[in-house]
Amino acid sequence: MLFPFYWMVVTAFKDLEEASAFPPTLWPSEWHPENFLTAWGMAPFGRYFVNTILVAGLQTTAVLLTSALAAYALARIDFKGKNLVFVAFLATLMIPFEVTLVPNFVILKTLQWYNTYLALIVPWGTSVFAIFLLRQFFLSIPKDLYDAAEIDGCSRFQFLWRIALPLSTPALVTIALLSFLGGWNALLWPLIVTGSAEMRLLQVGLSAFQSEARVQYHLWMAAATFTTAPVIVAYFFAQRHFIQSVSGSGLKG
Repeated sequence: MLFPFYWMVVTAFKDLEEASAFPPTLWPSEWHPENFLTAWGMAPFGRYFVNTILVAGLQTTAVLLTSALAAYALARIDFKGKNLVFVAFLATLMIPFEVTLVPNFVILKTLQWYNTYLALIVPWGTSVFAIFLLRQFFLSIPKDLYDAAEIDGCSRFQFLWRIALPLSTPALVTIALLSFLGGWNALLWPLIVTGSAEMRLLQVGLSAFQSEARVQYHLWMAAATFTTAPVIVAYFFAQRHFIQSVSGSGLKG
C-alpha cells in the first residue's frame, strides 16, 4: 500500500533519463530537488491551490452545519415521518453519482452557475453519510443529560451547541477530514462545471499539467507529490479523532 507513495516521491527526485529507465532504480543516483520548482513553474499551481482550499473549506463548513442540524433533528426531535425521512436519506446513498450527473449539470446551467464557485460548492454542501454518522453519535448521548439540560432552561439549539457538538468532536473531525479530502481530490465534477483555467481545482489542473508536460515522468511525480502532501499531513494530525469516531459510531446510550 505504501509502495506507490514511495515510488512517487523517489521518482520526483530523479532526472528524466533515470525516471524512464528500465529496469527501474529504487533510489535516485542523483537527487534533483529542482524538479519541484520546475513543475510548479510550468502551470499556475498557486491558483489551483487557492481555488481548491477555498472550495474544499467552504464545502466542509457547509457539510458540518447542515449535517449537525439534520442529525440532531433525526436523533432528538420527534416529528411525524421521522423514520421515513431518515430511510429516504439513506436510500440516496444507493444512487450512483453518475446517474444524477447530467440532471445536476442541467440545473446548474439553468441557474447560470456554470464556471462559478457556486457550482463547485453548493451541490456538495451536505452529506448523507455525515448526517448518519452524527446521528449515531447524538443517539449515544444519554437522554438523562438532555432532560437535565432542559430543566436548566436549555433550548434545543443551546443543547446542540453547548453539549451535543462538544461531545461529538471525533465525529465532527472525521466528517471535516473526509469532506475536505473529497473536495481536495474532486476531479469529474469540477472538470464538467468549469471551463476556464482560472477556475480549475487542483486535480483538474494536475490532469491538465500531465497533458502539457508530455512524458516528463519526473515532473509528473513532483507535481503529484506536492499536491498530495497536504492531505496526508492533515490525516496524521486528525487520525486519533478518526479512529475514535469509527469505534464509537455504533454505540447508543
